[in-house]
Amino acid sequence: MDPVSPLEQALHAARALVLADLVAGEVAEADVVSLVEDSVVQRRWWVQQWPDGAEYVAGLVAQDVQDALLERYGRWPLCPVCGSGDPHALDVEPELGPDPHWVCHKVGVKVASVGSLAGSLGGSPGGTASS
Repeated sequence: MDPVSPLEQALHAARALVLADLVAGEVAEADVVSLVEDSVVQRRWWVQQWPDGAEYVAGLVAQDVQDALLERYGRWPLCPVCGSGDPHALDVEPELGPDPHWVCHKVGVKVASVGSLAGSLGGSPGGTASS
């Protein structure tokens, strides 16, 4: 059996992190999971072209899924920090860098690392997609 390449390890880790956040936000339906798979396929090509970008894949997959969800269902993940005003989505930072995390730009705070939204959402409805 061949060992798993660093590229595949990065892609599998990115998939797992984003799926964990989707589960935390209670939006991990089959069609949404397909969005993750589509992103992983696209990012596989991207990392093959730029192997040094492997450490950025988790944040990019999170952004891809967030963009695809916005087009189809609405904003995700909704900010669990701001209790008043219009609901708004968290953003991934850095846009292209290692150690991606979800940030509320409205109040300027790091909410959670990508893959760790469960602790911040606490099963609240704030994690679900909303138009």
